[in-house]
Amino acid sequence: MSNSSSITQFLLLAFADTRELQLLHFWLFLGIYLSTLLGNGLIITAIICDHHLHTPMYFFLLNLSVLDLGSISTTVPKSMANSLWDTREISYAGCVAQFFLFAFFISAEHSFLTIMSYDRYVAICKPLRYGTLLGSRACVHMAAAAWGAGFLYALLHTANTFSLPLCKGNAVEQFFCEIPQVLKLSCSHSYLREVGLSVVTLFIIFSCFIFIVASYVQIFRAVLRIPSEQGRHKAFSTCLPHLAVVSLFVSTAMFAHLKPPFISSPLLDLVVAVPYAVVPPALNPIIYSLRNQQLKDAVWKLITGYADNSRASA
Repeated sequence: MSNSSSITQFLLLAFADTRELQLLHFWLFLGIYLSTLLGNGLIITAIICDHHLHTPMYFFLLNLSVLDLGSISTTVPKSMANSLWDTREISYAGCVAQFFLFAFFISAEHSFLTIMSYDRYVAICKPLRYGTLLGSRACVHMAAAAWGAGFLYALLHTANTFSLPLCKGNAVEQFFCEIPQVLKLSCSHSYLREVGLSVVTLFIIFSCFIFIVASYVQIFRAVLRIPSEQGRHKAFSTCLPHLAVVSLFVSTAMFAHLKPPFISSPLLDLVVAVPYAVVPPALNPIIYSLRNQQLKDAVWKLITGYADNSRASA
């Protein structure tokens, strides 16, 4: 193919070649996807319906759940469909849309994870200033900034990447249209502009990660001074899984974008992509619901209330 204007479709990387493994991949991803929809959907509905959860922490969690639903819905359904119908095709417009939406949701999600670590830091380390630092107006402004930064990030990368001539075929070595894999198809030296933008972006992401870690260090220092063992256990059981998922998300995303070309392989690219594209949206509902009694109570009330209403109407 001479340039990107002649490309009408891309070929995504298949998880398996045999029909049995393709179906296994379909059912595995279907289970993960449905559980993610259910978990995040329950969190969103519980937070909206229960006025006791109308606090900054749950406001940010609601936004995170919406982003989780968006990010996993951008990549997983198409991959499942390709495995089910034994195809690898995605249209040019579909690849551009997937590229933009995934970059948008993932970058905004990282912003919210940073904001949520700040929220927990203020709540535990500066509780007397919580209402001042995280008032309703401040929360709305931070949320708007996170969504806006995600949109700008996605727009810049999408416009930069797909303005390049793509003349090295149309085979994307990933199960979705990912920045590093689409850039591999470029034969122009202008791709260095996009690489430079990616490096700057990853530096910002790493800086946010350092901020998250520093926030949790301060949180853990404050928690260790709590006299109640039950209080310490509750704080650690909530913060540690969150920090673990953030670490997995950031480390795999940075490795996917910065790994040297000589260690790149289709299998490695798949293994690296799943932990930051599929795992966090599925794990976040478990971390924030099973570790949070107030949210568990709200979800249980929602489920039992729906069941009672269904029996009454019957």
